[in-house]
Amino acid sequence: MDFELSRDHEDFRRTVRDFAAAQIAPHVEKWDRDHHFPVEVVQAMGDLGLFGLTAPEQFGGADGDFTSLCLAIEEIGRVDQSLGATLEAGVGLGINPIQTYGTPEQQERWLPDLVAGRALAGFGLTEPGAGSDAGATATRAVQDDATGEWVVNGAKQFITNSGSAITSLVTVTARTGTRDDGSAEISTITIPSGTPGFIVEPGYHKLGWHLSDTHPLTFDGARVPQDHLLGQRGRGYAQFLATLDDGRIAIAALAVGLMQACLDLCVEYAGERTTFGKPIGAKQGVAFQISDLAVMLEAGRALTYQAAAMKDAGVGGQRLKQAASIAKLYTSESAVTATRIATQVFGGYGFMEEYPVARFYRDAKILEIGEGTSEVQRILIARSLGLPVE
Repeated sequence: MDFELSRDHEDFRRTVRDFAAAQIAPHVEKWDRDHHFPVEVVQAMGDLGLFGLTAPEQFGGADGDFTSLCLAIEEIGRVDQSLGATLEAGVGLGINPIQTYGTPEQQERWLPDLVAGRALAGFGLTEPGAGSDAGATATRAVQDDATGEWVVNGAKQFITNSGSAITSLVTVTARTGTRDDGSAEISTITIPSGTPGFIVEPGYHKLGWHLSDTHPLTFDGARVPQDHLLGQRGRGYAQFLATLDDGRIAIAALAVGLMQACLDLCVEYAGERTTFGKPIGAKQGVAFQISDLAVMLEAGRALTYQAAAMKDAGVGGQRLKQAASIAKLYTSESAVTATRIATQVFGGYGFMEEYPVARFYRDAKILEIGEGTSEVQRILIARSLGLPVE
């Protein structure tokens, strides 16, 4: 399989890189310090077409490939991981479930604004007592036949793009019954913002991703029409597993952007900072660490864009799942290492918030956790090898 980037891909990369340099880089330090979610920049990303890259033309999208989306996430994440995550979640967790499983009526209602970046959508999977163990989902949705509504009760946590000024809905997983074997029947339901009983709790004070809009959610008798069921009843588990496969490749692209930023910063600083009359880049102790960073970057980028090419080629099932997990595991753990190297290269300056390596150091850790922890990825990879791991 050929996953070499085309000239169009490279031209598109430069366009997004120029946008990030002009619209994000000059302001990101202040936004990060103030924990500010820059709605105007998110909407500018929409104007550039980034949220609609993989969406059908009938809804205002470009009907493009998944590789282009990964390039956009990488380049935005190269300047700021929070906004890269906003794009990744906005498309992968917001638009994708509705585009893939929604009825024509649901798509017509929600997708045009989401694709244009005028609105955002969240995906509520994780709960206080359930995340990777989706069978432990406690949120429930019960049909009220008298009113023709779903009544939703429960709580979700760590939900991206769920409480911003432009959030239009959140898709949530909920128990809608019990199967014959006693297991939970899990379905997905769309709940518009402003629905009575849908409570967006105050945002988190996070270690990193300070620009990202992330909230816990409470559902206290939230009522939505029965046609807000997304896809077939009882298929929620399969839907979110497929959604996460795509998201893991996108998170890998976000990690690649972070590693590229660390490499660029290290090379520049090691060539300028002098000790004992020579640039620190002349010292093997520094140069070799930066060389290791470059190797991790190239390997991570190859794994990521191979997985993206597989998705674009229509490869699915276990092969795509394995490729996504491998890319996500390697790049996320390498990104954490890359930020440690960058901070060490910068020395005391790397510990100061006015230097971007400090922000990247804080931002990196969540990459090993979000959209499936490193431990979950290792389980999935082991199972794909035929190992009976639990």
